[in-house]
Amino acid sequence: MKEACGVFGIYAPGVDVARLTFFALYALQHRGQESAGICTSERGVAHLHKGLGLVSQVFNEDNLHLLRGDLAIGHTRYSTTGSVKLLNAQPYLIETALGLLAIAHNGNLTNTPTLRRDLLQRGVGLTSSSDSEVITQMLAGAAGDTWDARIADFMRRAQGAYSLTILTRDAVYAVRDPWGFRPLCLGKLNDSGWVLASESCAFGPIGADFVRELEPGEIVRLDANGVTSWQTRDQNSDTAEHAALCIFEYVYFARPDSILEGHSVHNVRRKMGRQLAREHPAEADIVIGVPDSATAHAIGYAYESGIPFGEALIKNRYIGRTFIQPDQRMRDLGVAIKYNPLADLKGERVVLVDDSIVRGTTSGPIVALLRQAGAKEVHMRVASPPIRYPCFMGVDMARQEQLIAANMSVDEIAAHIGVDSLGYLSIEGLRSVVPFDGTRHCQACFTGDYPVGVDESFGKGMFE
Repeated sequence: MKEACGVFGIYAPGVDVARLTFFALYALQHRGQESAGICTSERGVAHLHKGLGLVSQVFNEDNLHLLRGDLAIGHTRYSTTGSVKLLNAQPYLIETALGLLAIAHNGNLTNTPTLRRDLLQRGVGLTSSSDSEVITQMLAGAAGDTWDARIADFMRRAQGAYSLTILTRDAVYAVRDPWGFRPLCLGKLNDSGWVLASESCAFGPIGADFVRELEPGEIVRLDANGVTSWQTRDQNSDTAEHAALCIFEYVYFARPDSILEGHSVHNVRRKMGRQLAREHPAEADIVIGVPDSATAHAIGYAYESGIPFGEALIKNRYIGRTFIQPDQRMRDLGVAIKYNPLADLKGERVVLVDDSIVRGTTSGPIVALLRQAGAKEVHMRVASPPIRYPCFMGVDMARQEQLIAANMSVDEIAAHIGVDSLGYLSIEGLRSVVPFDGTRHCQACFTGDYPVGVDESFGKGMFE
């Protein structure tokens, strides 16, 4: 579950743009671990390398050296539509009447079945099961004599979530859908370079400065003229007043050192933890977070409750993605491969804070690890409301029948995962601590209220 792709773009003459893209993708690795890719433009000639695995597994000195040019885009992928195949790895690169076109995409188009059918009926061949290839072909065949015009034409037909970086022969574009489901931001690199990324955490490692976030419906072009931006959103439309950044960016997706809507993600998560403590107090001796995504939530809970914060689960940070598959015995060990409890929990009453519970398949084994380490009581607190509905906007949240909160009550979930008590942050509590009181955020996974229409037959594996 719980991943979303990361995209990056750079225009920086005289700079090793491939190397900077590599390090930026490293910083965005948390948004996807299945594949990675970089495409550069050198005087109108494209150079592309991509593969399955982590950024560090896909790239090395030899292949980075071949990615020459002053412009580049990059992508790190978690599949939401389309399976884990090299054909689905990004960026996508094709030749068009306007020259090279490469696309990196974060999100899901909710009208992909219709768009895909239209392309096939027009005789356009598709080689993958990803909606990102659909976007690439739509842009290649869109109306207009310039990329500016073709991107605008594409946006009139596309529905759903898309944050894009686009590479052409002499420019890099960034495009954010009119609802702003997925984040996208702009940064400044030295005197003449500009960068674009899913999150601001990608800028520090490459020496770039955060400038601002792109607005929903905005297009930004980076080229020899610097930065040009314009708004495509109809100010009289519903989207003009109803932006819908995924609220799960605050709960889990975004790195804690990123800035979203002008706010520190880490600080927002601490506020979630404090609100959770107010709503669901517990008598306990220690507060721990499931590392690393729930650490900030747990710190907030501890601060508000007055119960000491501590470590009890040690995470193996070197597991990541591997092509060496565990045998059945290792699969049965489950989370024990990833987490190991400290041995000093004997007789302790533990508050275990997690960011969310989706399928419920990992919570039970984590609780069992704490009990094996001697915990007397385990009280689980979840820093988000129950997830009862699937996501169609770029997150593999599983089908509704796989979501534990859609099929069990809170008491039933508590019994299922083996905790002494279970409490979720309320939807009102979550809204109270995020920017704009939650009025500019998609909360469909909690409420079932989707900002745009969706074809519920659409999902991962649909075209496999």
